[in-house]
Amino acid sequence: MNRNLLTARWASGVLLVATIIQPAMAQDGPQEGQGAAVESAGDIVVTARRRAENLLDVPVAVTAYSGSELEARGAIDITDIAATTPNVTLENSRGTNSTLTAFIRGTGQQDPVSGFEGGVGIYIDDVYLNRPQAAILDIYDVERIEVLRGPQGTLYGRNSIGGAVKYVTRRLPDQFELKLRAAYGSYDQADGIVTVSAPIGNQLRVGGSVARLSRGGFGHNLTNGLENYNKDIWAGRGTVEFASPDDHMLIRISGDYTRDKSDPRNGHRVIPGVFSGTPVLSDVYDTRAGANNPRQNLTAYGLTMTASAELTDAVTIRSISAWRKDSSTSPIDFDALPAIDADGPIAYRNEQVSQEFQLLYDTSRLHGLIGFYYLDADSETFLDLLVFTTLPNLNSATESLAKTRTWSVFGDFTFDLSDQFALSLGGRYTSDHRVGQNLRQNRLGTSAIFGGNPIVLSTSSNFRGERTFRKFTPRASLTYKPTPDHTLYVSYAKGFKGGGFDPRGASTAARDFNDNGVVDAEDVFEFMSFDPETVDSYEVGWKASLFDRRMRFALAGFYADYKDVQIPGAVGFDSDGDGSNETFIGITTNAAQARFKGLEFETSALLARDFAGSGSAVNVSGSLGYIDAKFLRFIDARGVDVAELRRFQNTPKWTLSGQLGIDLPVASGMLHGSTTVSYRSKTTQLETPSPLLDQPKYGLLDASLVWSSKNDRYSIGLHAKNITDKRYITSGYQILFTAPDGTPLRDAQGRLRPQVGREGVATAFYGNPRQILVTFGAKF
Repeated sequence: MNRNLLTARWASGVLLVATIIQPAMAQDGPQEGQGAAVESAGDIVVTARRRAENLLDVPVAVTAYSGSELEARGAIDITDIAATTPNVTLENSRGTNSTLTAFIRGTGQQDPVSGFEGGVGIYIDDVYLNRPQAAILDIYDVERIEVLRGPQGTLYGRNSIGGAVKYVTRRLPDQFELKLRAAYGSYDQADGIVTVSAPIGNQLRVGGSVARLSRGGFGHNLTNGLENYNKDIWAGRGTVEFASPDDHMLIRISGDYTRDKSDPRNGHRVIPGVFSGTPVLSDVYDTRAGANNPRQNLTAYGLTMTASAELTDAVTIRSISAWRKDSSTSPIDFDALPAIDADGPIAYRNEQVSQEFQLLYDTSRLHGLIGFYYLDADSETFLDLLVFTTLPNLNSATESLAKTRTWSVFGDFTFDLSDQFALSLGGRYTSDHRVGQNLRQNRLGTSAIFGGNPIVLSTSSNFRGERTFRKFTPRASLTYKPTPDHTLYVSYAKGFKGGGFDPRGASTAARDFNDNGVVDAEDVFEFMSFDPETVDSYEVGWKASLFDRRMRFALAGFYADYKDVQIPGAVGFDSDGDGSNETFIGITTNAAQARFKGLEFETSALLARDFAGSGSAVNVSGSLGYIDAKFLRFIDARGVDVAELRRFQNTPKWTLSGQLGIDLPVASGMLHGSTTVSYRSKTTQLETPSPLLDQPKYGLLDASLVWSSKNDRYSIGLHAKNITDKRYITSGYQILFTAPDGTPLRDAQGRLRPQVGREGVATAFYGNPRQILVTFGAKF
């Protein structure tokens, strides 16, 4: 190797070290060597293993979507990809516009409050989002999205027990570029995105995007006149990139900002008022919710700096430094009626700092990395629960704080034993330090954070706990390639999710766990805390490209043994001893053991090519997911094993999709048409079956028609989503007394029995109705 070049590379490494000790300044993009998805069967490039690889060569269950594919489908936000990804659920959390509920292969997080860690890792340009608030990522300026199924942790970032979703933004181009994208459609949806980038000299590039995303409501709030399910978002992203003359060093600094001032997203009561008899509304997108303080408001922003340097032909060092912060408020009306019966003003405040170092090694036979990850994150949740009482303005206030200080070392290496066999071994050692604080008080008036000046009547919980969880989690896979177009693999991975403290618990509800005759500090600690959960996941897969690369498929079978499953629960609680429940409390236990087994199949095929001129094509694609998720043990509050009566929420047994696409040369451009049908079997919203909220099987039909001019200078599109206008429940609240099998209990008069308030809570949130959208794009 040229001595001067070697010296220059080592000098780049020294400069990198000097760079990464500076404060984190921005948000990174795709790492050096990450290529965009190549949209022909068998040639999709991903970075699931931290290096650019053909999708068919990766011994991991991964689905990839390119940015151009998402635009052609008219995708609006990250939840749109769930319809065509097997065994995946991505949706708006109940009662919010921008908080994400994510489940992969039965593992996820339903409750977004502080103290509960997500089972699915969400990443923006390799930066892990510690909290689900502001994680409904809108589709703009995106290079690709990758969905990895199964435990992750030996290759990057935070350990994720269920899987990971990686949102990768575009690298800046080498020449000046201006892109405009606009959309208008049903419910007065009006989106506008402007992206501009420019080189400054040979090594420096700057760019940014501004997005205005708005839509009228699908329904109305009949009490206060606000729209329901509307959208009012401003977002932006700015990036600076510096590359050395030989492209062996890259520094990328990026920042993003999102402001969401949409109206509150309120639910639809699926039962009449128990006390008032108020009837169920005919339009599922309408609501009678009366809570309107505080206003719905979210602000989220972050900075990231990514630096990468090739020290030699085989060795690359990389640093990812990030800081993120968000705050949001929302008036949750659990009962969805005008009167104060079960209303919950809520606020979230989250902040995180993370640092990751990687040393990558890549030769003809050995590929891999070693890394270090550190996360310092604070998460606060404030909730005032106001229920009907004889004392006006009485509320049960909960203030919870979770501090996470975690570090880990990880490594993963693949050795090519021969041209056909490869062995991968990896491992991760994680140390999670968790601090939990929980303050619960009965107050007159709302909390100061909601603009009130409350009077404290009593304190039912004032708890602080601290624990550290340590775990080593290995991974191994063996790959066999009988030919270059076929990959067979078997793999094992251990997943781990740390424990913590129930943010909604009440220390005064603790019982005598140690049987010493009194409820002491040890009992309170036992009641308020929960342990880590683990999973042993086994997978066998086959990926292939056939018929001269005109068809590809990926087939995976998996089995997972899930231990010490964390089960969050909520029950009505009488904190002042007056004989009625004025609030509910959380009871989280490791009461369950479970197993998952299932299949996943994805395929795409080019059926015809150049039949009506150059560039014409007909292609089909499809996916199938099957999962049998079963609790083997589930101990309820009575100490009884009710495993046969419990179900996994947000985990339909079957997920299917199919897509037909056609490309035709039209008017000096290309016309692309596609139609997509997706199906999900019955979905349980809670661990207990609920005849009120569970969503029966359903299917959705979408279609798109997009014309692009030569060189993609201009594009015009027509997109239709949920063409049959299907109404389907995505989430909900239920706070009623039920039998062990989930059947709601009734009193002697046949009325449902509320756990909190007097009207009863059974409130549903629905997926989007039919939408028609026209898009226009221009690139200069």
